[in-house]
Amino acid sequence: MKKQYDVDGMTCTACALAIERQLNKVEGISRINVNYASEKMVVEYDEAKVNEDLLARQVEDIGYTLIVEEKEHVKDSGNSKVQEHQDHMRLRLILSLVFTLPLFYIAMGPMVGLWVPEFFANHQNILMIGLIQLLLTIPVMLVNKEFYTVGFKTLWKRSPNMDSLVAVGTGAAFVYGLFVIFQLAYGYSYGDMDRVMTYRHDLYFESVVVILTLITLGKFFEARAKGKTLKAIEALMELAPNEGQVLREGQVVTLPVEAIRHGDILVVKAGDKVPLDGQVVQGNGLMDEAMLTGESLPVDKSLEDTIYAGTYCKTGYLQVEVTATTEETTLSHIIQLVEDAQSTKAPIAKMADKISAYFVPAVLGISLVTFVTWLILGESGSFAFQMAVSVLVISCPCALGLATPTAIMVGTGKGASYGTLIKSGEALELLHRVKTIVFDKTGTLTHGKPFVTQVSFAGQEDDYKDVLSKIVAIEKLSEHPFAKAIVEYGHSLKVQDQVVDKYETIPGKGVVGFIGGQEILIGNEKLMDDHHINMDLFKADLDFAAGKGHTPLLVSLDGVMIGFIVAADTVKPDAKSLVSKLQALGIKVVMLTGDHKKTAQAIGEKLGVDQVVAEVLPEGKSQIIDELMSSDGHVAMVGDGINDAVALTKASVGIAIGSGTDVAIESADVVLVKESLQDVLTAITLSKATIRNIKQNLFWAFFYNVVGIPIAAGLFYYALGWKLNPMIAAAAMSFSSVSVVTNALRLRGFKSTGLDKGQGSVEAEETGLVDIQYVNQSSMNDLNHKANKIQTDKERNKNMKKLSIEGMSCMHCVGRVDKALNGIEGVTEVKVDLGSNSATLNPGSVSDDALKAAVTEAGYDVTEIAEA
Repeated sequence: MKKQYDVDGMTCTACALAIERQLNKVEGISRINVNYASEKMVVEYDEAKVNEDLLARQVEDIGYTLIVEEKEHVKDSGNSKVQEHQDHMRLRLILSLVFTLPLFYIAMGPMVGLWVPEFFANHQNILMIGLIQLLLTIPVMLVNKEFYTVGFKTLWKRSPNMDSLVAVGTGAAFVYGLFVIFQLAYGYSYGDMDRVMTYRHDLYFESVVVILTLITLGKFFEARAKGKTLKAIEALMELAPNEGQVLREGQVVTLPVEAIRHGDILVVKAGDKVPLDGQVVQGNGLMDEAMLTGESLPVDKSLEDTIYAGTYCKTGYLQVEVTATTEETTLSHIIQLVEDAQSTKAPIAKMADKISAYFVPAVLGISLVTFVTWLILGESGSFAFQMAVSVLVISCPCALGLATPTAIMVGTGKGASYGTLIKSGEALELLHRVKTIVFDKTGTLTHGKPFVTQVSFAGQEDDYKDVLSKIVAIEKLSEHPFAKAIVEYGHSLKVQDQVVDKYETIPGKGVVGFIGGQEILIGNEKLMDDHHINMDLFKADLDFAAGKGHTPLLVSLDGVMIGFIVAADTVKPDAKSLVSKLQALGIKVVMLTGDHKKTAQAIGEKLGVDQVVAEVLPEGKSQIIDELMSSDGHVAMVGDGINDAVALTKASVGIAIGSGTDVAIESADVVLVKESLQDVLTAITLSKATIRNIKQNLFWAFFYNVVGIPIAAGLFYYALGWKLNPMIAAAAMSFSSVSVVTNALRLRGFKSTGLDKGQGSVEAEETGLVDIQYVNQSSMNDLNHKANKIQTDKERNKNMKKLSIEGMSCMHCVGRVDKALNGIEGVTEVKVDLGSNSATLNPGSVSDDALKAAVTEAGYDVTEIAEA
């Protein structure tokens, strides 16, 4: 059985590891995965051996709470819990600082020459100073009691984590401090000033509070970064409206989505968001499906087409039969996929957490062996205890705990200065391992909206602006993105405004407008075919545009096709440079899109990407990410749309463009605030520099332990007289921390590698220029003459009539009918056909009855008269 549970009380990634280690010991559990970020646990277990009560007890035994009650989604519950944790950590940090700063000044000020009141410099007050330090230490330990409750509990359960290291180190220093207080009290009570002078510098309360405060500071920053993925689900849930307009008994009523059932008829008008999935049963509309497909161009919807919840109706009117209720919609499915991805995404275990499982028992063992060994060698209990405590103090995990978070804090801060917001240390750590980067096309590698890139015009250059002004005047009345691109292009050329006499939208085909008596058609080939417009002059150019994946808008003027306009989504100027520089780093580049294959392939070839995957919906994108991760290892996903949310969450690292949707941004691990592709390269190179810094930090942190522990244990005491008392051990530990922080600060000198704008390309789509071709240099007068001729022919053809005649059996019959019809005054263009038993003619103003009477008089019957 596989189930998902919420887990309460986790404060760090090590908590998730501790729960996993604890439950892995339980017989009957086959797989366990705990996600700290989402506070969820996915577990597969044998119901015959494991039940929820057992799971809850096991989790509770190491200090956490398993929530077994099934709950519905509550939009604010997750975020409020995260906010409560942040507020709690902030309070802990503030209270810790309030007591730590004066204690640290009192203890360390005299040693470094800082001014302190005479009271604290007087040797007669050493015991009082010790008691003051003790009183300042206890509140810090109480405020941070979670280190001890969790640390000792996990240690007892043989699953030690970073809290265990903190608890053991600071606990030992505190216990030794109490021992020193008693030694000082004994010395003053019995006048043993030698004892007082021996122990006067052996108080290590400042080490306790500084360690606790520094670790709390790191946990506070970690808490701030936590919970971002919970907001992604909330944003997704808010996409679909909570109510919809439903047709009931001939009336339109507004109902909550929970009350809408299968088979209900939704009414969707321009400006409406669709509440549920369904199928169009009446009407037409232009639907914006960018939230689902990521494509900026709206889609024409008509009879039997599928409509999705959360999509937006730009123009039109539709009646939609509901085919999916709230839990069954495509949007709900996407929400579930995001949740699943969050829950099954394995946490990145920090190196220090992995080592802590062995490090803590080893240090405790060395400390115990040190104490026993010195007693066996005949040294005093005080000497043996001092040596044992020195081992624990120098092994305190301050440097180990700071090695990773300090570098990550500096690295993420440096990234922010470049406009690269890295949400977590895990993302920063994983970026340097990425072997494949997957880019969404629309809005990521491209601008996300169409621009005019090509114009073919059958006329002279002098006539171009006049015709364009007519086209712009008509397209101003349209809401289609292509129309807006044409209007923007026209405005850039400062064309004159013209008045549109009549305007009509033909759904799925284009628009028809009249200006000054001229009929102007703008649309696709279907529109031209419907109006019998000849497109032969542009056939080669149209085929070429289609081969590039473009959809040209054809234009006709009074029945003559005078050209076409290509509007396409254009490639960002630095995209090609980014691809080449990523490939130079040994990273495979994949472009993933819901767009058509031809369009995607054309753009992929321009950019030089390694692989193009097109016509992919959100579920498919997630599957592609899974396949790449199984074959290539760590994969990063760069996207900007809601359709990218699942893939962004599923990938090892999700990177969102700052101009994208809130859902994409919240689902991602990295956000490019400045909307620049440059920052993708910045994030990766910064990650490599930070990880290199972390490895250096960990080396120094362990170096001090490897060198210091043998000295602290007294290994060289008899041979060289080296004895490391706890104070020197604490100083060494502090120095290791300072060196780690100082090394991390070197990351402030990091500089990002720049990209070249428009590298290696002069094509219209990449430079912003429009390619204008004058296909036929005829004058507009010639074109208008041809248009008038065609128009006359069209008018003439409208008057032609066809008579179906019975009784004709030979060519003599044909001759008699022809003579009879031609004998009628006003009738022209008579043509009699024996094969079809019909006659076509232009009757002029002659009535149908007169035509029928003439044929009847010739001896034949007219069965039907219709337009030719």
